[in-house]
Amino acid sequence: MKNFKLGIQLYSVRDDAANDLDGTLRALSEMGYEGVELAGLYGHTPAEFRALASSHGLEIISAHTGLWEFRGDKSASEVIAQYAEAGCKYIAIASMANEDRPDGANWESARTLISEIAAECKAQRIQLLYHNHDFEFKMMPDGRYMLEWLYDCVDGTEIDICWAHIVGTDLTELLAKHNGKAPLLHLKDYVGDHTQEHYDTLGVAHTVAPDAKALMLMPVGRGVQNVPAVLTAAEQAGTDWLIVEQDSPAEGDTPMQSAGCSAEYLCGLLGK
Repeated sequence: MKNFKLGIQLYSVRDDAANDLDGTLRALSEMGYEGVELAGLYGHTPAEFRALASSHGLEIISAHTGLWEFRGDKSASEVIAQYAEAGCKYIAIASMANEDRPDGANWESARTLISEIAAECKAQRIQLLYHNHDFEFKMMPDGRYMLEWLYDCVDGTEIDICWAHIVGTDLTELLAKHNGKAPLLHLKDYVGDHTQEHYDTLGVAHTVAPDAKALMLMPVGRGVQNVPAVLTAAEQAGTDWLIVEQDSPAEGDTPMQSAGCSAEYLCGLLGK
């Protein structure tokens, strides 16, 4: 198997990072993580954050952001420059507000802005990606998922395997479709299911079992995902970084404990 690099989205351990960034980065490095994905700078300058991560042998892989950040006082060039200074090789649009989505009232303006961001990213040698949730798997009038409309505007994917899998997407097919444009992959495991109302809102043909338990995010390897098969597909698609993201810890775990469980499983699988 390819020698993937292993990272973690810091939103997974956001409270720990906010309270003790140095100690959190040290602990993540000791778990086996080789890089981190930003979700804010926790009061540090980009240079300070990069130096702190580097002191623990961690790369700054990428950053999650939203269109709101590019609608503030700073220009797109200034926003992207701070992530470049932090060491990011990628920036991922993490989600979209309802009105900014391809079926929303503000789509044309949002699409123009994303194109401007993508151009500025290229100028600063950063690749703009899109990170999905599950709402992007709504079918559009042209027979394509909303996700494909969003991919048209950026230069690559950051597929979140939880949200893609839970709506019935074949992850192997999805990765193969974006071969060469999937440098980062979000590994997220889960048990349980969404509510029926949620699927109905998305327009996804899925019937929730009467005895289905509520959706719960789990450390990678402790849920329903066929992780080895996903990694095989990721290798074929040219993925470089596997990034763990767990928005909330498993029941009975702290965020750091869940992060440690994911790292232990993946390091074993990857032979690290």
